[in-house]
Amino acid sequence: MTLSPTERSTIRRGAARARTDRADLHAILDAGLVCHLGVQIDGSPRVLPTAYGRDGDTLYAHGSTGARSLREAAEEPAVCVAVTLVDGIVYARSLFHHSVNYRSAVIHARARAVTDPDETWRALQVITDHLAPGSWEHARHPNRKELAATAVIAVDLGEASVKVRDGGAVDEPEDVEAATAWAGVLPLRWSWGEPEPAPDLPPGAEVPRHVRGRGVR
Repeated sequence: MTLSPTERSTIRRGAARARTDRADLHAILDAGLVCHLGVQIDGSPRVLPTAYGRDGDTLYAHGSTGARSLREAAEEPAVCVAVTLVDGIVYARSLFHHSVNYRSAVIHARARAVTDPDETWRALQVITDHLAPGSWEHARHPNRKELAATAVIAVDLGEASVKVRDGGAVDEPEDVEAATAWAGVLPLRWSWGEPEPAPDLPPGAEVPRHVRGRGVR
């Protein structure tokens, strides 16, 4: 399926880098861990980093019921959610053409407060499976008190834009000919480190497979 272009989601600057396949949107959201949620609070813009999870074409985020951010987001006529993945730094022969290789997604929507208990339970599982796969089956589930203290919002992914920059430097011909500076890409890769057990675990407690198996991202 293709992304639905709207006035807000149409990419104009660097339009050649726009992606229209909805699968690209899903791939970026599935690869990221933190989104930035843009809301209005007391008439001022706030951008809040928060964990999330995706279920089909719905993005879920959660937080404390005491925090204003999610409550205000659910009451605002519109929010904006952004996820950016940096893949490398592009070194050019001129400083003007230095750049970044990246994959980015921007979603425009009206956030919805999740109040149905079944959907809340599903949303929390989605977020858990996204951040810590395998933990939903391994750890204790939220109890009533914890659920009462948790707020969840849903953001529809119907209106979104995706932009990707890859490849090397785009230099001016005269700079290439002058050959006075190095040009290329310094890729950015990251991987999970060794698990660090809690100090109050029983002696000899093994790291579970779902933690050991996260691998390289």
